Amino acid sequence: MADRALMVEMLKQMYRIRLFEERLAKFYDYQGYFQQDTHAAETEQTEALLTSTIYDFASSGMIGGAVHLSIGQEAVPVGVCALLDDSDYVTGSHRGHGHFIAKGGDVKRALAELMGRANGVSRGCGGSMHLFDAAHGFLGGNGIIGAQIPLALGPAFAARYRGTRTVSVAFFGDGGANQGVLYESMNLAATWKLPVLFVCENNLYAATTPLPVAFPTEDIAPRAAGFDIPGVIVDGQDVLAVYEVAAEAVARARDGDGPSFIEAKTYRFHGHAGAMSGHANAEECEGWKGRDPIEVLGGRLVADGLMSEDEQDAVKADVLTEIDEAERFAVSSPLPSAEFLQQFIVE
Repeated sequence: MADRALMVEMLKQMYRIRLFEERLAKFYDYQGYFQQDTHAAETEQTEALLTSTIYDFASSGMIGGAVHLSIGQEAVPVGVCALLDDSDYVTGSHRGHGHFIAKGGDVKRALAELMGRANGVSRGCGGSMHLFDAAHGFLGGNGIIGAQIPLALGPAFAARYRGTRTVSVAFFGDGGANQGVLYESMNLAATWKLPVLFVCENNLYAATTPLPVAFPTEDIAPRAAGFDIPGVIVDGQDVLAVYEVAAEAVARARDGDGPSFIEAKTYRFHGHAGAMSGHANAEECEGWKGRDPIEVLGGRLVADGLMSEDEQDAVKADVLTEIDEAERFAVSSPLPSAEFLQQFIVE
Protein backbone atom coordinates (compact mmCIF):
# COMPACT_ATOMS: atom_id res chain seq x y z
CA MET A 1 0.00 0.00 0.00
CA ALA A 2 1.30 3.45 -0.90
CA ASP A 3 2.31 5.69 2.02
CA ARG A 4 1.73 9.43 2.19
CA ALA A 5 5.12 10.38 0.72
CA LEU A 6 4.56 8.14 -2.29
CA MET A 7 1.00 9.37 -2.78
CA VAL A 8 2.21 12.99 -2.75
CA GLU A 9 4.91 12.11 -5.27
CA MET A 10 2.36 10.41 -7.52
CA LEU A 11 0.14 13.50 -7.34
CA LYS A 12 3.13 15.63 -8.32
CA GLN A 13 3.95 13.37 -11.25
CA MET A 14 0.37 13.53 -12.52
CA TYR A 15 0.47 17.32 -12.27
CA ARG A 16 3.80 17.30 -14.12
CA ILE A 17 2.33 15.33 -17.04
CA ARG A 18 -0.89 17.37 -17.10
CA LEU A 19 0.74 20.80 -17.00
CA PHE A 20 3.39 19.80 -19.52
CA GLU A 21 0.75 18.76 -22.02
CA GLU A 22 -1.42 21.77 -21.36
CA ARG A 23 1.58 23.99 -22.10
CA LEU A 24 2.00 22.38 -25.52
CA ALA A 25 -1.09 24.20 -26.78
CA LYS A 26 0.75 27.51 -26.48
CA PHE A 27 3.47 26.39 -28.87
CA TYR A 28 1.47 24.17 -31.17
CA ASP A 29 -1.12 26.81 -32.10
CA TYR A 30 -3.30 24.19 -33.75
CA GLN A 31 -5.37 25.57 -36.62
CA GLY A 32 -5.76 22.74 -39.08
CA TYR A 33 -5.79 22.93 -42.88
CA PHE A 34 -8.44 25.66 -43.03
CA GLN A 35 -6.60 27.89 -40.54
CA GLN A 36 -9.34 27.24 -38.00
CA ASP A 37 -10.80 24.38 -36.00
CA THR A 38 -11.48 21.32 -38.15
CA HIS A 39 -15.04 21.10 -36.81
CA ALA A 40 -15.93 24.37 -38.54
CA ALA A 41 -18.77 24.46 -41.04
CA GLU A 42 -16.42 24.32 -44.04
CA THR A 43 -15.33 20.80 -43.07
CA GLU A 44 -18.82 19.34 -42.96
CA GLN A 45 -18.64 18.40 -46.62
CA THR A 46 -17.11 14.97 -47.10
CA GLU A 47 -14.28 16.06 -49.38
CA ALA A 48 -13.33 18.99 -47.19
CA LEU A 49 -13.41 16.84 -44.06
CA LEU A 50 -11.11 14.29 -45.67
CA THR A 51 -8.69 17.01 -46.74
CA SER A 52 -8.60 18.59 -43.30
CA THR A 53 -8.02 15.17 -41.71
CA ILE A 54 -5.02 14.55 -43.97
CA TYR A 55 -3.55 17.86 -42.86
CA ASP A 56 -4.70 17.48 -39.28
CA PHE A 57 -1.16 17.72 -37.96
CA ALA A 58 -0.53 21.19 -39.36
CA SER A 59 1.06 23.53 -36.84
CA SER A 60 1.77 27.22 -37.14
CA GLY A 61 3.66 27.35 -33.86
CA MET A 62 7.08 26.28 -32.60
CA ILE A 63 6.11 22.60 -32.42
CA GLY A 64 5.83 20.74 -35.71
CA GLY A 65 4.41 17.35 -36.56
CA ALA A 66 1.85 15.26 -34.72
CA VAL A 67 1.17 15.80 -31.03
CA HIS A 68 -0.96 13.25 -29.15
CA LEU A 69 -2.07 14.24 -25.67
CA SER A 70 -2.76 11.87 -22.78
CA ILE A 71 -4.61 14.34 -20.55
CA GLY A 72 -6.95 12.25 -18.42
CA GLN A 73 -4.77 9.12 -18.54
CA GLU A 74 -2.03 10.22 -16.14
CA ALA A 75 -2.82 7.66 -13.44
CA VAL A 76 -1.78 4.68 -15.57
CA PRO A 77 1.90 5.49 -16.27
CA VAL A 78 2.35 7.09 -12.85
CA GLY A 79 0.86 4.14 -10.98
CA VAL A 80 3.00 1.63 -12.86
CA CYS A 81 6.27 3.57 -13.00
CA ALA A 82 6.12 4.36 -9.26
CA LEU A 83 7.21 0.72 -8.81
CA LEU A 84 10.17 0.92 -11.20
CA ASP A 85 13.69 2.33 -11.00
CA ASP A 86 16.32 3.33 -13.56
CA SER A 87 17.40 -0.30 -14.04
CA ASP A 88 13.91 -1.20 -15.30
CA TYR A 89 12.76 -0.51 -18.84
CA VAL A 90 9.69 1.00 -20.46
CA THR A 91 8.56 1.31 -24.05
CA GLY A 92 5.79 3.76 -24.90
CA SER A 93 3.36 4.52 -27.66
CA HIS A 94 2.83 7.55 -29.93
CA ARG A 95 0.82 9.01 -26.99
CA GLY A 96 3.90 8.82 -24.85
CA HIS A 97 4.63 12.08 -22.99
CA GLY A 98 3.18 10.56 -19.83
CA HIS A 99 5.25 7.39 -20.14
CA PHE A 100 8.42 9.43 -20.58
CA ILE A 101 7.76 11.77 -17.66
CA ALA A 102 6.53 9.04 -15.31
CA LYS A 103 9.77 7.10 -15.93
CA GLY A 104 11.81 10.11 -14.84
CA GLY A 105 12.31 11.94 -18.12
CA ASP A 106 13.33 15.62 -18.07
CA VAL A 107 10.49 17.97 -19.07
CA LYS A 108 12.98 20.64 -20.22
CA ARG A 109 14.63 18.37 -22.76
CA ALA A 110 11.26 16.87 -23.73
CA LEU A 111 9.84 20.28 -24.64
CA ALA A 112 13.05 21.12 -26.48
CA GLU A 113 12.66 17.90 -28.45
CA LEU A 114 9.12 18.77 -29.47
CA MET A 115 10.47 22.09 -30.75
CA GLY A 116 13.12 20.29 -32.77
CA ARG A 117 15.99 21.75 -30.75
CA ALA A 118 19.49 20.29 -30.45
CA ASN A 119 19.13 20.07 -26.65
CA GLY A 120 16.15 17.75 -26.99
CA VAL A 121 16.27 14.15 -25.80
CA SER A 122 16.64 12.93 -29.38
CA ARG A 123 18.71 15.96 -30.44
CA GLY A 124 15.69 17.52 -32.10
CA CYS A 125 15.22 14.73 -34.64
CA GLY A 126 12.52 12.61 -32.98
CA GLY A 127 9.71 14.93 -32.00
CA SER A 128 6.67 14.10 -29.90
CA MET A 129 6.40 10.42 -30.79
CA HIS A 130 10.07 9.54 -30.30
CA LEU A 131 11.07 10.73 -26.85
CA PHE A 132 13.98 8.67 -25.51
CA ASP A 133 15.95 8.49 -22.28
CA ALA A 134 18.25 5.50 -21.85
CA ALA A 135 19.59 6.79 -18.51
CA HIS A 136 16.16 6.35 -16.96
CA GLY A 137 15.33 3.15 -18.82
CA PHE A 138 12.87 4.74 -21.23
CA LEU A 139 13.52 3.07 -24.58
CA GLY A 140 11.36 5.42 -26.58
CA GLY A 141 7.94 6.05 -27.96
CA ASN A 142 6.86 4.70 -31.32
CA GLY A 143 4.79 6.08 -34.17
CA ILE A 144 3.85 2.59 -35.41
CA ILE A 145 0.87 1.14 -33.57
CA GLY A 146 1.98 -1.78 -31.42
CA ALA A 147 5.61 -1.68 -32.53
CA GLN A 148 6.83 -0.84 -29.03
CA ILE A 149 5.45 -4.09 -27.61
CA PRO A 150 8.07 -6.57 -28.93
CA LEU A 151 10.83 -4.05 -28.13
CA ALA A 152 10.04 -4.49 -24.44
CA LEU A 153 10.83 -8.19 -24.75
CA GLY A 154 14.48 -7.44 -25.53
CA PRO A 155 15.50 -6.14 -22.10
CA ALA A 156 13.15 -8.68 -20.50
CA PHE A 157 15.04 -11.49 -22.24
CA ALA A 158 18.36 -9.93 -21.19
CA ALA A 159 17.19 -9.85 -17.56
CA ARG A 160 16.11 -13.49 -17.73
CA TYR A 161 19.38 -14.54 -19.36
CA ARG A 162 21.54 -12.63 -16.87
CA GLY A 163 19.48 -13.61 -13.85
CA THR A 164 18.73 -10.04 -12.75
CA ARG A 165 15.47 -8.72 -11.24
CA THR A 166 14.96 -6.15 -13.98
CA VAL A 167 11.41 -5.64 -15.24
CA SER A 168 10.30 -4.41 -18.64
CA VAL A 169 6.96 -2.67 -19.35
CA ALA A 170 5.19 -2.14 -22.68
CA PHE A 171 2.46 0.53 -22.70
CA PHE A 172 -0.05 0.44 -25.56
CA GLY A 173 -3.63 1.44 -26.27
CA ASP A 174 -6.73 -0.48 -27.19
CA GLY A 175 -5.83 0.09 -30.85
CA GLY A 176 -2.52 -1.67 -30.26
CA ALA A 177 -4.39 -4.54 -28.63
CA ASN A 178 -5.74 -5.50 -32.06
CA GLN A 179 -2.30 -5.78 -33.60
CA GLY A 180 -1.01 -9.30 -34.17
CA VAL A 181 2.39 -8.42 -32.77
CA LEU A 182 0.87 -8.23 -29.28
CA TYR A 183 -0.13 -11.88 -29.41
CA GLU A 184 3.18 -13.00 -30.86
CA SER A 185 4.87 -11.11 -28.02
CA MET A 186 2.61 -12.61 -25.33
CA ASN A 187 3.25 -16.09 -26.71
CA LEU A 188 7.03 -15.63 -26.58
CA ALA A 189 6.97 -13.93 -23.18
CA ALA A 190 4.86 -16.70 -21.67
CA THR A 191 6.91 -19.49 -23.24
CA TRP A 192 10.17 -18.07 -21.94
CA LYS A 193 8.68 -16.64 -18.70
CA LEU A 194 10.02 -13.19 -19.43
CA PRO A 195 9.72 -10.46 -16.76
CA VAL A 196 7.49 -8.16 -18.80
CA LEU A 197 4.26 -6.28 -18.11
CA PHE A 198 1.80 -5.70 -20.93
CA VAL A 199 -0.11 -2.56 -19.93
CA CYS A 200 -3.11 -1.69 -22.10
CA GLU A 201 -4.36 1.87 -21.66
CA ASN A 202 -7.91 1.27 -22.85
CA ASN A 203 -9.26 4.77 -23.48
CA LEU A 204 -12.14 3.40 -25.59
CA TYR A 205 -10.91 4.91 -28.86
CA ALA A 206 -8.27 3.82 -31.37
CA ALA A 207 -7.69 7.26 -32.89
CA THR A 208 -11.39 7.99 -33.53
CA THR A 209 -12.65 4.40 -33.78
CA PRO A 210 -14.90 3.54 -30.78
CA LEU A 211 -14.14 0.30 -28.97
CA PRO A 212 -17.43 -1.46 -29.94
CA VAL A 213 -16.60 -1.01 -33.62
CA ALA A 214 -13.31 -2.88 -33.33
CA PHE A 215 -13.91 -5.35 -30.46
CA PRO A 216 -16.59 -8.03 -29.92
CA THR A 217 -16.27 -7.64 -26.12
CA GLU A 218 -15.86 -4.76 -23.67
CA ASP A 219 -12.80 -6.22 -22.00
CA ILE A 220 -9.36 -6.93 -23.46
CA ALA A 221 -7.51 -8.48 -20.51
CA PRO A 222 -9.24 -11.90 -20.80
CA ARG A 223 -7.36 -12.45 -24.06
CA ALA A 224 -4.19 -12.99 -22.02
CA ALA A 225 -5.63 -16.22 -20.59
CA GLY A 226 -5.02 -17.93 -23.92
CA PHE A 227 -1.29 -17.60 -23.24
CA ASP A 228 -1.54 -18.60 -19.57
CA ILE A 229 -0.81 -15.01 -18.60
CA PRO A 230 -2.78 -13.50 -15.70
CA GLY A 231 -4.93 -10.63 -16.92
CA VAL A 232 -6.29 -7.94 -14.60
CA ILE A 233 -8.75 -5.10 -15.24
CA VAL A 234 -8.26 -1.96 -13.17
CA ASP A 235 -9.80 1.49 -12.82
CA GLY A 236 -7.32 3.58 -14.79
CA GLN A 237 -8.55 6.82 -13.21
CA ASP A 238 -7.43 5.69 -9.75
CA VAL A 239 -3.64 5.82 -9.46
CA LEU A 240 -3.70 3.85 -6.19
CA ALA A 241 -5.70 1.04 -7.78
CA VAL A 242 -3.23 0.96 -10.70
CA TYR A 243 -0.33 0.92 -8.26
CA GLU A 244 -1.74 -2.04 -6.34
CA VAL A 245 -2.32 -4.30 -9.36
CA ALA A 246 1.00 -3.25 -10.87
CA ALA A 247 2.77 -4.09 -7.61
CA GLU A 248 1.59 -7.70 -7.89
CA ALA A 249 2.62 -7.90 -11.54
CA VAL A 250 6.06 -6.38 -10.90
CA ALA A 251 6.68 -8.73 -7.96
CA ARG A 252 5.65 -11.68 -10.12
CA ALA A 253 8.08 -10.60 -12.85
CA ARG A 254 10.98 -9.97 -10.45
CA ASP A 255 10.46 -13.38 -8.84
CA GLY A 256 10.81 -15.13 -12.20
CA ASP A 257 7.14 -16.08 -12.59
CA GLY A 258 6.73 -14.50 -16.01
CA PRO A 259 4.58 -11.84 -17.66
CA SER A 260 1.30 -10.19 -16.64
CA PHE A 261 -1.36 -8.26 -18.53
CA ILE A 262 -3.01 -5.14 -17.07
CA GLU A 263 -5.96 -3.47 -18.75
CA ALA A 264 -6.50 0.01 -17.32
CA LYS A 265 -9.89 1.49 -18.14
CA THR A 266 -9.09 5.14 -18.76
CA TYR A 267 -10.02 8.06 -21.02
CA ARG A 268 -8.31 10.93 -22.80
CA PHE A 269 -10.02 14.29 -22.44
CA HIS A 270 -8.95 15.62 -25.84
CA GLY A 271 -8.98 14.56 -29.46
CA HIS A 272 -6.71 12.01 -31.07
CA ALA A 273 -4.11 14.48 -32.35
CA GLY A 274 -3.45 18.19 -32.36
CA ALA A 275 -2.81 20.11 -29.18
CA MET A 276 -6.07 20.79 -27.33
CA SER A 277 -8.29 19.51 -30.14
CA GLY A 278 -11.77 18.61 -28.94
CA HIS A 279 -12.84 15.03 -28.22
CA ALA A 280 -15.06 13.39 -30.84
CA ASN A 281 -17.66 12.53 -28.19
CA ALA A 282 -17.97 15.68 -26.09
CA GLU A 283 -20.89 14.45 -23.96
CA GLU A 284 -19.18 11.20 -23.06
CA CYS A 285 -15.96 13.08 -22.34
CA GLU A 286 -17.67 15.39 -19.86
CA GLY A 287 -18.88 12.35 -17.94
CA TRP A 288 -15.37 10.95 -17.67
CA LYS A 289 -14.01 14.31 -16.50
CA GLY A 290 -16.00 13.69 -13.35
CA ARG A 291 -13.34 11.10 -12.54
CA ASP A 292 -10.27 13.15 -13.32
CA PRO A 293 -7.35 11.08 -11.92
CA ILE A 294 -5.76 14.11 -10.26
CA GLU A 295 -8.99 14.98 -8.49
CA VAL A 296 -9.56 11.34 -7.51
CA LEU A 297 -6.21 11.14 -5.71
CA GLY A 298 -6.50 14.68 -4.36
CA GLY A 299 -9.89 13.92 -2.88
CA ARG A 300 -8.57 10.74 -1.29
CA LEU A 301 -5.70 12.64 0.33
CA VAL A 302 -8.06 15.23 1.76
CA ALA A 303 -10.60 12.64 2.95
CA ASP A 304 -7.89 10.64 4.73
CA GLY A 305 -6.45 13.76 6.36
CA LEU A 306 -3.11 13.29 4.62
CA MET A 307 -2.94 16.50 2.60
CA SER A 308 -4.96 19.69 2.49
CA GLU A 309 -6.19 21.40 -0.66
CA ASP A 310 -3.78 24.28 0.03
CA GLU A 311 -0.88 21.83 0.18
CA GLN A 312 -1.98 20.34 -3.12
CA ASP A 313 -2.14 23.81 -4.66
CA ALA A 314 1.44 24.36 -3.50
CA VAL A 315 2.54 21.16 -5.24
CA LYS A 316 0.83 22.30 -8.42
CA ALA A 317 2.52 25.69 -8.16
CA ASP A 318 5.94 24.02 -7.81
CA VAL A 319 5.31 21.95 -10.93
CA LEU A 320 4.11 25.01 -12.81
CA THR A 321 7.45 26.64 -12.01
CA GLU A 322 9.18 23.59 -13.51
CA ILE A 323 7.13 23.92 -16.69
CA ASP A 324 7.94 27.64 -16.92
CA GLU A 325 11.64 26.77 -16.61
CA ALA A 326 11.24 24.10 -19.28
CA GLU A 327 9.70 26.68 -21.59
CA ARG A 328 12.60 29.08 -21.11
CA PHE A 329 15.10 26.27 -21.67
CA ALA A 330 13.40 24.99 -24.83
CA VAL A 331 12.82 28.37 -26.44
CA SER A 332 16.43 29.40 -25.87
CA SER A 333 17.88 26.09 -27.10
CA PRO A 334 19.59 26.11 -30.52
CA LEU A 335 18.35 24.28 -33.58
CA PRO A 336 20.48 21.34 -34.80
CA SER A 337 23.42 22.48 -36.89
CA ALA A 338 23.50 21.93 -40.63
CA GLU A 339 26.57 19.74 -40.18
CA PHE A 340 24.74 17.51 -37.72
CA LEU A 341 21.71 17.13 -39.98
CA GLN A 342 23.84 16.53 -43.06
CA GLN A 343 24.97 13.13 -41.77
CA PHE A 344 21.43 11.79 -42.09
CA ILE A 345 21.09 12.64 -45.80
CA VAL A 346 21.32 9.57 -48.00
CA GLU A 347 22.48 10.36 -51.52
